[in-house]
Amino acid sequence: MPHIDFTLPHWAYWLGLIIFPVAGMILARRARPRQAGYSAALAYLVLVTGGILGLHRFYLKSLLGLIYIPIFLCVLWGNAQEREARSVLSDATNLVKVAERTLERERPRLATAEADIDQLRAEVAAAEPDSFAKKSAERRLKRAEDAIVTGRDRITTAEAELVGAAPIAEAAGKDRAFWANVARYAFYTILALMAVDAVLIPGLVRRADALAAREVPEESLIDAETAEKAAQIDPDARKADHEWAENWIDRLSLFAGEFVSYWAVIAVFVYYFEVISRYVFNSPTNWAHESMYLMFGMQYLIAGSYAMLTESHVRVDIFYAPLSRPKKAWVNLLTSVFFFIFAGTLLVTSYIFAMDAVAVPSGNSVVSDWARGQIGFGEMLGGLSLRDWTDPAIRWGEISFNEWEVPLWPMKWMMFVGGVLLVLQGVSKISKDIRAIARGA
Repeated sequence: MPHIDFTLPHWAYWLGLIIFPVAGMILARRARPRQAGYSAALAYLVLVTGGILGLHRFYLKSLLGLIYIPIFLCVLWGNAQEREARSVLSDATNLVKVAERTLERERPRLATAEADIDQLRAEVAAAEPDSFAKKSAERRLKRAEDAIVTGRDRITTAEAELVGAAPIAEAAGKDRAFWANVARYAFYTILALMAVDAVLIPGLVRRADALAAREVPEESLIDAETAEKAAQIDPDARKADHEWAENWIDRLSLFAGEFVSYWAVIAVFVYYFEVISRYVFNSPTNWAHESMYLMFGMQYLIAGSYAMLTESHVRVDIFYAPLSRPKKAWVNLLTSVFFFIFAGTLLVTSYIFAMDAVAVPSGNSVVSDWARGQIGFGEMLGGLSLRDWTDPAIRWGEISFNEWEVPLWPMKWMMFVGGVLLVLQGVSKISKDIRAIARGA
């Protein structure tokens, strides 16, 4: 199987976290056609991303996509057997190498010891009885005899291991080559089918649209009466996001929540790429997992204000839910003290973490020196250039410890941004509660 040696550039990661949500928000606001149909562009996107599983066929309501699944399973099975054979081959090869090195080392030692044994015996026989020279000669003779016995044992063991491991290594090498070819040719078969489908997609789209036009539209699973009862139980249950916004802070929180929600879609693509790279191409990445848990950490922090605005946080409503709006406002005001203690602590500590992350000198000392207070802000700006941001050989600020070495300071600054949004939303909520108390409703 071919290998994928792709490593996501740092600039592409951070730029993708900005461009992808913007594109998603633009597409979500497009005017939708009255009659939904199938898109050739989307079909090609599915072909590129999930074509090896035949997902483009399933999207276009074609059961011929089932042909892809057994072939793809052949790829997975071939790769699994190839990895197992590779492990057996590696173990057997190591045994062969160790045995060969043992034979190379012990055979000359044994030959030397056997050549010297007669001379040592003669020295023992010639030495005066009970003398120091005789005892010394006997000790040398004993060491030589022990060395001969040990050497012969080691040589016998090494020869046995060599005889046993060599056929295993040869068989494992053949198995590895066979299963690698099985996976390779199965993969090439999938690529051939995908190439054919790439030509057939326009016709498949027209066929799927024709089938959809003949289908009877399904009735809504929730009728008007059920929806009205649900609204009476919880007026906010079916409340649209835009209905929560009453001021610019609320709109900012809604924008932040919608923006980072599209990051979850990025995770689908990245983890899909990781699984395919690992199990199809035997090329696990060193960046997928780290990039995603950093992204989800930032998403959690930035979406906090959105969750607070839409009352999505978990709380105990046994006593709170039955209260009237003014009483709820009083409860909110009293408990807001604890909220601002938490939010203020988050804001201050995240700012300290962010500045400390920038202050780490890991290459370009201009920004790091400014963060440590050694130079002024203007001097720092004057020393910056485009190369400081684009040259991969230049790093500044805290970076991760694995091979990807992604800068961590942007993520820590997002902690501070999340704290700012949370504090602002808390101020907005207090103002609403005060108005509710003043109006009595």
